[in-house]
Amino acid sequence: MSVFAAVDIGSNSVRLKIARVMHHRLEALHEDRVVTRLGESVFRSGVLSPEAMDATVSVLRRFHRTTQKFAVDRVRVVATSALRDARNAAAFVAWVRSATGWKVETVSGLEEGRLIHLGLLTQSHVADSKTLLVDLGGGSCELTISERGHIRSMASLPLGAVRLTEQFLPHDPPWAVEVQRLREDIGEEIDAVRERVVAARVKQMLATSGTAAALAGAARSIDPRRRGLKGGPISRGVVLRLAEQLARLDAKARARLPGINPRRAEIIVAGAFVFAELMERCALPRFRYSPLGLRDGILAQILAEHDRATSPRRRVEEERQDAILAMCRQYGVDVNAAESVRRIAVQLFRDLRPVHDLPAEYESWLSAAAALHDVGSFINRNGRHRHTHYLISSSELFGFTPEERQIIAAIARYLGKSRPDPTDGPLRALAIADQERVPRAVALLRLAKAMNPGHGGRIAGLHATADRGRVVLRLSATLDADLEVWMLQKERAFFREVFGRNLVAEVR
Repeated sequence: MSVFAAVDIGSNSVRLKIARVMHHRLEALHEDRVVTRLGESVFRSGVLSPEAMDATVSVLRRFHRTTQKFAVDRVRVVATSALRDARNAAAFVAWVRSATGWKVETVSGLEEGRLIHLGLLTQSHVADSKTLLVDLGGGSCELTISERGHIRSMASLPLGAVRLTEQFLPHDPPWAVEVQRLREDIGEEIDAVRERVVAARVKQMLATSGTAAALAGAARSIDPRRRGLKGGPISRGVVLRLAEQLARLDAKARARLPGINPRRAEIIVAGAFVFAELMERCALPRFRYSPLGLRDGILAQILAEHDRATSPRRRVEEERQDAILAMCRQYGVDVNAAESVRRIAVQLFRDLRPVHDLPAEYESWLSAAAALHDVGSFINRNGRHRHTHYLISSSELFGFTPEERQIIAAIARYLGKSRPDPTDGPLRALAIADQERVPRAVALLRLAKAMNPGHGGRIAGLHATADRGRVVLRLSATLDADLEVWMLQKERAFFREVFGRNLVAEVR
């Protein structure tokens, strides 16, 4: 029975969630949350303060002991806005590694939104209707438009509750002019995405994070219909009245309202006005709070990588395909031709497992590289393989980690005259094990591309076998396939260099 843990290092708080796998599903075992305000100084000075780092590392040490107590098999530690912005983030990452042995992964705002979407999708009814997901943290606010379980649009705005409080609300209670400037800044950021949100015509707004939970709890104090209720939607009018009421109170008075603890009371005004402005400017009538969040998405991602027979696994694969297709369209790739190369590459991977001996995850990476192998032509046909490497490695491909994107980019890089070389930049950027594996994936992709040299699609069928020191490709062709056979013959030397086998192509 596998046990996983997710650690979410946010700008306001640090969270831990531990779950075990039961019948291909996650069952929560333990949760913890501590406010450390890691991002507080970042939004003033651009660096993490020693005090905030020390407090956060102390919490992470305790979390580490907890994971040992639960005999956790795998831990993933994710950091968000504060570390994205901090100039001294590397020092904090090294401190955490020294104290716990954990590697901190700083994700982009869009990847943060994707993981939140994955967490909600696997444990709620987001897929039932077009939904706007809102996660307002300490440093940023992630907006995700989801339709039938697929991400249609995403944005990450610098509208975190801690960030805005530090920038605009130095007094407690805040002065009227400070609140006005706060609302103007929030409005400018929201106006940049307003048309997208309005045009999506979402049916529901689902909000996560501590700010949403606090607003849902405090709404009972001003809406008689919600007294005694723990769930249900919160209307736009209630959110606006609540934000205005909170702005007139000091932190001690705000903390006396239901749902707002003393630490949340210090930053709730800024968070409340983000919700109020978002709902007003985008004509969103109400929102519903969900207790799920980033940590649930992290756990779902781990489960997807651990167990192929799960709903999260299917969701992750769908997200990857959506991202790859979107990138192909963005850069004018012939999708049908790319799919033909991808299909053959995957078949070669499966037919020749005893030959290439690559880990199972390389199938997905090879598939992505095959589909995206020609995106560099958008920049220039000359040097397009270098351009392809750059575009893939620097783009946001949902569902793939930065390390995986580097591997995909390296596989797609060597389709021209150049060959994989350990001293070449694309390979030197990889882990040592992948430096040795990538050339094998490149050899398979070069064969797939050779069978589609002119985007003609003449190869109707393929069967690859290995025997007596050779690999035989038996092709079924709809038309004359002399060009494809000639292209495959050009690959024989590299194939023999990589696999130590002769390559034979036969047309049936």
